[in-house]
Amino acid sequence: MRGPPCWSARWSTQSTAGHAEEVSAPVRITHPFHPQCGQVLELVERRHNWGEDRVFYRDHHGHLASLPARWTSVAAEDAFVVAAAGRSRLRLADLVVLAALVQELRG
Repeated sequence: MRGPPCWSARWSTQSTAGHAEEVSAPVRITHPFHPQCGQVLELVERRHNWGEDRVFYRDHHGHLASLPARWTSVAAEDAFVVAAAGRSRLRLADLVVLAALVQELRG
C-alpha cells in the first residue's frame, strides 16, 4: 500500500495563512520600475519562498502579499545602482537583452 503523494505534506497549509507571531515593520519599495516605487509597506515577515528571498506584507484588503526582498529597502542596495547614481538604471547586459527584444518585436 502506498502512502500519500509527496506533495501533500508540503502543501498541507496555505502560504497565505497568517501567523500569530506576525510583527509589522516599515519597508519601502525601491525597485525603480515597480508601479508602487517609494510606497511604504508594513513588513509582516521575510522568508525564502518560491526560490528567492521575499518580504511579506498585508495589502489594502488585508491579504498577505509578497515581493522579492531585493525590490525593497530590507535588502542592501545594488552596487551598480549606487555607482550609477541615477545616471543609468540598466547594466550593459540588460541593454543587450532589451535591444534584442525590441529587434524581435519589430520583426
